[in-house]
Amino acid sequence: MNRTHRLPLGVVVTMLLSAGAALAQTTAPEAYKPVVGMPGKDAVWVPTTAAMVEKMLDMAKVTPKDFVIDLGSGDGRTIIAAARRGVPGMGVEFNADLVEFSKRRAAEAGVGDKASFVQGDMYAADISKATVLALFLLPSNLEKLAPKFLALPPGSRIVANTFWIPDWDADESETLQSDCDSWCTSHLFIIPANVQGSWRMPQGQLALTQKFQKLTGTLTAANGTTTPVTGRLRGTAVTLNIGDAEYAGQVQGNTIKGSAKGGSAPSSWTATRASK
Repeated sequence: MNRTHRLPLGVVVTMLLSAGAALAQTTAPEAYKPVVGMPGKDAVWVPTTAAMVEKMLDMAKVTPKDFVIDLGSGDGRTIIAAARRGVPGMGVEFNADLVEFSKRRAAEAGVGDKASFVQGDMYAADISKATVLALFLLPSNLEKLAPKFLALPPGSRIVANTFWIPDWDADESETLQSDCDSWCTSHLFIIPANVQGSWRMPQGQLALTQKFQKLTGTLTAANGTTTPVTGRLRGTAVTLNIGDAEYAGQVQGNTIKGSAKGGSAPSSWTATRASK
């Protein structure tokens, strides 16, 4: 005689849920994880170490008033690290999977409100909102982006891991001695004001040629005597060496004002950009 055993409803439900979970474990795809060295549109993905990220943000002296942009943001670690400091930022990444991965990591870190990520081409990205750029790119990538960098307001900062544009000297460089095995030098660049061209000074006509933050030129006096000029910019701060005198000043649009010392230089000086 056959007997049918009836199982309690609660046991049946538990068995079905367990079976469903086991099936899900065997059929669900694994969560996406980026792999170091995987190819991208313009370069392979090699992440900046956590220690280097912090060093770069320290060198840029970021504050909550800043807005950080990372071009080729990878897994989002730099923008997330800035957000942990209360600094808003945006990562631009071509790989859509990395973008979604970065968004998840930002949410898990509790900084999704400050760390945003967009899918896009870094060469076409609008970086005008950035007060700080944090970058780990190859020189060939950086050279293509140089015109966009120089279009940023003077005083904007760029921190770059190891690589940079040939002939554009760093304003500061620091190398990590611990917690970093490779790609361990952080470079700081401060976007210089544009002073290329002719300027009128009481001492004569000042002609400046500019290459990034480095300056060369001549000062031509009323009697036709010329004196070589060398100089350097750090944002809007300019220093000029004219003969045996040093002129220091601030660029304010089409005017430079400052003080001078040495030689026969006046205690204060002003230069006005000549009309084109």
